[in-house]
Amino acid sequence: GDLAKLKVFIEFVVANPTVLNLPHLQFVKLFVEKFGGTVPPGEFNEDSAGGKCPFGGDAGAKAKVPASGAADSADANAPVDSEDEESLSDPESDVELDMEGVIEADHDPAQPMGDSNKEPTEEEVDQASDLRAQAASAYGQQKFDEAIAFYTKAIELNPGNALFHAKRGQAFLKLKKPNACIRDCDKALELNCDSAAAYKFRGRARRLLGDFELAAKDLRQACKLDFDEETDEWLKEVTPNAKKIEQHRVKQERRKAERKIKERQRAQRRARKEQEKQNASSGGSNGGFPGGSSGFPGGVPGGFPGGAPGGFPGGFPGGLPGNVDMTDLLGAMKDPEVAAAMQDILANPANITKYVSNPKIFNLIKKFVPGGDVGAAFGQAGEKAGESSEPKTKKDSAD
Repeated sequence: GDLAKLKVFIEFVVANPTVLNLPHLQFVKLFVEKFGGTVPPGEFNEDSAGGKCPFGGDAGAKAKVPASGAADSADANAPVDSEDEESLSDPESDVELDMEGVIEADHDPAQPMGDSNKEPTEEEVDQASDLRAQAASAYGQQKFDEAIAFYTKAIELNPGNALFHAKRGQAFLKLKKPNACIRDCDKALELNCDSAAAYKFRGRARRLLGDFELAAKDLRQACKLDFDEETDEWLKEVTPNAKKIEQHRVKQERRKAERKIKERQRAQRRARKEQEKQNASSGGSNGGFPGGSSGFPGGVPGGFPGGAPGGFPGGFPGGLPGNVDMTDLLGAMKDPEVAAAMQDILANPANITKYVSNPKIFNLIKKFVPGGDVGAAFGQAGEKAGESSEPKTKKDSAD
C-alpha cells in the first residue's frame, strides 16, 4: 500500500540523501530542515545510487508545480509581505495591436476658433454661408488648405456654427493633421453635443493617432446619431484593437482588485498572529483573570470600585487582605457563575443587591473585602446589601 511505498522511499533517501536536492523534492527537503534536519549539498547521481529513486518519476525530470505552490509551502513564520511577491511585481504584459495606418501626431499652433461671445449680424451670417460654399467647392477639388482658409473666415464671422468647425476638422484630417481635427471637433461638440459629423471626424482622427478605444467610442456615437456607411466602415476597422484594449484593461482591473484582496488578507493574518502572540504572552499574568489589569474582569485598576491601585478596596496596596490567599480568589474565579457575578458588580456596584441571597457570591465578596465591610467597598448599595443580610442573621439568633 501507500505506507509500504513511503517506507521504500525513505529507505532510499537515507541511503542517498542528496536526492532531496532535486527541484521537485524541495518540499520534502523543507520538511526535513524545518524539524532540525540537514540535507548534504551535492547533486544526486542516479548511476551511483544504483537506480532511479522510487518516487514514481524520472529523477531528472522537471516538476510541474502549481503557481500557488510557493505560497502554500511558505513557512508561517516567514514575512507575510513576501507572499505572492513575484505575482505582484510582474510587469503588465503589453497588448499586441495592429498599428497599421497610425501616423505621427501633428504639432501645429492652434487654429483660430473665433470670438465665442460674438453675436453675428444677419449680413455676417449670410457671408459666412457663402464662405462655407466656397470651402466645400475647394474641398471637392482636393484643395484642402484653401478649404481650411475659407472655413476659418466663416468661423470668424459666425463662430457659433458647430458645422463650420466640424467641416474644417475634416479638411485637417485630409492633411494628416489629426490633432488640429480633434481641436475643431471638440469645439463643435462644445457648441452642439449632438453633432454626428464632429464625433465622426474626431473618431477618425483618434484612430490615426492609435487611440483605438476612444476612436471606437466616438464612431459608435456618430453611427447612433446619424448612421452612414463610411462611419460604420471606420468603426469596424478600429473595433478589434479597441476590444483588445478593453479586455486588457478589465484584466488589469481584476488583477488590481485581487491584489487588494490579498493585501487585506495578509493584513488580517498579521493582525491575527499578533493578537495570538499577545494572548499567549498575557495568559495567566496580572492575576490570571481575562481582560483585567489588576485582577478582575473589565480591566478596572484596583479591582473593586473604591479600591486602591494594585488590588482591593480599603487601602491595601498590593491587593488582598492579609488573611486571604490569592489561590482562593483564583479558584473562585474559575467558577463561571462567580466570574459573571464579578463582572456584573464591577459594571454597576448597585448590582451587588442581586447577589445577597446567593451565599456563594455574597460570602466571597465579604471574604475579599477588608473586615468584611461590604458597605465601605461599594457605597450605599453595599450598605443596603449588608442591611438586607445582617438583620436576618440577628432575627435567627433571636429566635
